[in-house]
Amino acid sequence: MKKIELKDDGYCFACGKMNNYGLKLEFIIEGEKTVSIFIPQKIHQGFKDIVHGGIISTILDEAMMKAALSRGIRVVTAEMVVRFKSPLFVGDKAFIEAEINNIGKRLIETSARIRKNDNSVIAEAKGKLLRNA
Repeated sequence: MKKIELKDDGYCFACGKMNNYGLKLEFIIEGEKTVSIFIPQKIHQGFKDIVHGGIISTILDEAMMKAALSRGIRVVTAEMVVRFKSPLFVGDKAFIEAEINNIGKRLIETSARIRKNDNSVIAEAKGKLLRNA
Protein backbone atom coordinates (compact mmCIF):
# COMPACT_ATOMS: atom_id res chain seq x y z
CA MET A 1 0.00 0.00 0.00
CA LYS A 2 1.23 3.45 -0.91
CA LYS A 3 1.86 5.83 1.99
CA ILE A 4 -1.06 8.19 2.60
CA GLU A 5 -0.59 11.61 4.14
CA LEU A 6 -2.59 11.49 7.37
CA LYS A 7 -3.68 14.93 8.57
CA ASP A 8 -5.79 15.74 11.61
CA ASP A 9 -8.08 18.69 10.90
CA GLY A 10 -10.22 18.20 14.03
CA TYR A 11 -13.17 16.63 12.17
CA CYS A 12 -12.56 12.94 12.89
CA PHE A 13 -15.98 11.41 13.59
CA ALA A 14 -14.63 9.49 16.58
CA CYS A 15 -12.33 12.02 18.28
CA GLY A 16 -12.53 15.34 16.43
CA LYS A 17 -13.32 18.34 18.62
CA MET A 18 -14.55 20.37 15.62
CA ASN A 19 -17.08 17.77 14.44
CA ASN A 20 -20.47 18.76 15.86
CA TYR A 21 -21.89 15.33 14.91
CA GLY A 22 -18.95 13.28 16.16
CA LEU A 23 -18.38 11.24 19.31
CA LYS A 24 -15.62 13.53 20.66
CA LEU A 25 -13.84 10.63 22.36
CA GLU A 26 -10.86 11.50 24.54
CA PHE A 27 -8.26 8.85 25.27
CA ILE A 28 -5.61 8.68 27.98
CA ILE A 29 -2.78 6.22 28.59
CA GLU A 30 -2.95 4.01 31.69
CA GLY A 31 0.08 1.77 31.78
CA GLU A 32 0.03 -0.36 28.63
CA LYS A 33 -3.61 0.48 27.85
CA THR A 34 -5.33 3.32 26.07
CA VAL A 35 -8.63 4.12 27.80
CA SER A 36 -11.70 6.31 27.42
CA ILE A 37 -15.27 6.69 28.64
CA PHE A 38 -18.34 7.16 26.44
CA ILE A 39 -21.94 7.89 27.38
CA PRO A 40 -24.13 7.31 24.31
CA GLN A 41 -27.05 9.59 23.51
CA LYS A 42 -30.31 8.96 21.67
CA ILE A 43 -28.67 9.96 18.36
CA HIS A 44 -26.38 6.91 18.67
CA GLN A 45 -29.15 4.32 18.75
CA GLY A 46 -30.15 1.67 16.23
CA PHE A 47 -33.17 0.00 17.78
CA LYS A 48 -34.95 2.05 20.45
CA ASP A 49 -32.52 2.91 23.26
CA ILE A 50 -29.88 0.40 22.06
CA VAL A 51 -26.62 1.82 20.68
CA HIS A 52 -26.03 1.02 17.01
CA GLY A 53 -23.38 -1.65 16.37
CA GLY A 54 -21.64 0.64 13.89
CA ILE A 55 -21.06 3.21 16.63
CA ILE A 56 -19.65 0.50 18.90
CA SER A 57 -17.38 -0.71 16.07
CA THR A 58 -16.21 2.85 15.43
CA ILE A 59 -15.28 3.27 19.09
CA LEU A 60 -13.32 0.00 19.13
CA ASP A 61 -11.51 0.95 15.90
CA GLU A 62 -10.57 4.37 17.28
CA ALA A 63 -9.33 2.88 20.55
CA MET A 64 -7.01 0.47 18.72
CA MET A 65 -5.71 3.28 16.51
CA LYS A 66 -5.04 5.45 19.57
CA ALA A 67 -3.13 2.58 21.21
CA ALA A 68 -0.70 2.61 18.26
CA LEU A 69 -0.58 6.40 17.99
CA SER A 70 0.22 6.68 21.70
CA ARG A 71 3.48 4.86 20.90
CA GLY A 72 4.21 7.12 17.94
CA ILE A 73 3.22 4.50 15.37
CA ARG A 74 1.23 5.97 12.46
CA VAL A 75 -1.24 3.38 11.17
CA VAL A 76 -4.42 2.74 9.22
CA THR A 77 -6.82 -0.11 9.93
CA ALA A 78 -6.25 -3.14 7.70
CA GLU A 79 -8.60 -5.60 9.41
CA MET A 80 -10.96 -5.61 12.37
CA VAL A 81 -13.12 -8.36 13.82
CA VAL A 82 -15.79 -7.35 16.34
CA ARG A 83 -17.66 -9.65 18.67
CA PHE A 84 -20.79 -8.26 20.31
CA LYS A 85 -21.62 -9.79 23.69
CA SER A 86 -24.35 -7.61 25.23
CA PRO A 87 -26.19 -4.42 24.29
CA LEU A 88 -25.09 -0.93 25.23
CA PHE A 89 -28.06 1.23 26.15
CA VAL A 90 -28.50 4.95 25.57
CA GLY A 91 -27.32 6.84 28.67
CA ASP A 92 -25.19 4.01 30.07
CA LYS A 93 -21.54 4.76 30.79
CA ALA A 94 -19.19 2.63 28.70
CA PHE A 95 -15.54 2.03 29.58
CA ILE A 96 -13.20 1.55 26.64
CA GLU A 97 -9.71 0.07 26.65
CA ALA A 98 -7.28 -0.99 23.95
CA GLU A 99 -3.80 -2.39 23.84
CA ILE A 100 -1.13 -3.51 21.44
CA ASN A 101 -0.63 -7.27 21.34
CA ASN A 102 2.19 -7.51 18.80
CA ILE A 103 4.35 -5.08 16.87
CA GLY A 104 5.56 -6.43 13.54
CA LYS A 105 7.49 -4.81 10.70
CA ARG A 106 4.34 -3.82 8.79
CA LEU A 107 1.40 -4.94 10.96
CA ILE A 108 0.49 -3.96 14.49
CA GLU A 109 -1.91 -6.41 16.20
CA THR A 110 -4.26 -4.81 18.69
CA SER A 111 -7.30 -5.59 20.79
CA ALA A 112 -10.01 -3.48 22.41
CA ARG A 113 -13.07 -3.93 24.54
CA ILE A 114 -16.01 -1.93 25.80
CA ARG A 115 -17.29 -2.76 29.27
CA LYS A 116 -20.26 -1.77 31.39
CA ASN A 117 -20.03 -0.31 34.88
CA ASP A 118 -20.31 -3.83 36.35
CA ASN A 119 -17.27 -4.84 34.24
CA SER A 120 -19.28 -7.11 31.90
CA VAL A 121 -18.17 -6.94 28.27
CA ILE A 122 -20.37 -5.19 25.71
CA ALA A 123 -18.11 -5.86 22.73
CA GLU A 124 -14.52 -6.73 21.94
CA ALA A 125 -12.38 -6.47 18.85
CA LYS A 126 -9.12 -7.64 17.41
CA GLY A 127 -7.44 -5.51 14.80
CA LYS A 128 -4.54 -5.49 12.41
CA LEU A 129 -3.17 -2.04 11.74
CA LEU A 130 -0.89 -1.28 8.82
CA ARG A 131 2.06 1.04 9.39
CA ASN A 132 1.85 4.24 7.37
CA ALA A 133 5.47 5.33 7.51
